[in-house]
Amino acid sequence: MSGKIIFFEDRNFQGRSYECISDCSEIASHLSRCNSCRVESGKFMVYDQPNYTGQQYLLTRGEYPEYQNTIGFNDCIKSCRIIPVHQGPFKMRIYERANFEGQMHELTDDCDSIQDNYHMPDMQSCNVIEGYWLMFELPNFEGRMFYLRPGEYRNLQEFSRDDDMKFNSTRRITES
Repeated sequence: MSGKIIFFEDRNFQGRSYECISDCSEIASHLSRCNSCRVESGKFMVYDQPNYTGQQYLLTRGEYPEYQNTIGFNDCIKSCRIIPVHQGPFKMRIYERANFEGQMHELTDDCDSIQDNYHMPDMQSCNVIEGYWLMFELPNFEGRMFYLRPGEYRNLQEFSRDDDMKFNSTRRITES
């Protein structure tokens, strides 16, 4: 893993800063607030709550002088997780219902509409076998996003405070 992100207390890279090269569950332990950042290398998932919870957004190399308008967070970034570089195939199994029940499909590539491509009315669980993925609430990789690492996700509703949340598209996190 190689990545570097610098958080700043104020907008436009002003105020005190904190440099991060790994996961950080509580940015408030380093800065009183965080209102801008710069990704110098790698990719980071940032969260609007501590401990990798709440709304999340993928940041790639670049500058985010006033990300409230760019990524839609109402408040500041509270935690971040580095996205490891994955070399090799991608593989995920998606299921219609919780606990890996109902219709199952195996994905090895991005899917812009789970409902259209697999005729699944809903997707409530998945097993990420290889690679790192983003799951989106809307088709065409839009709406709220959720970071998935290799592992079993028995109930995707646990990601959301909204009981009616549906997941409608998924994308691999690749180098490009």
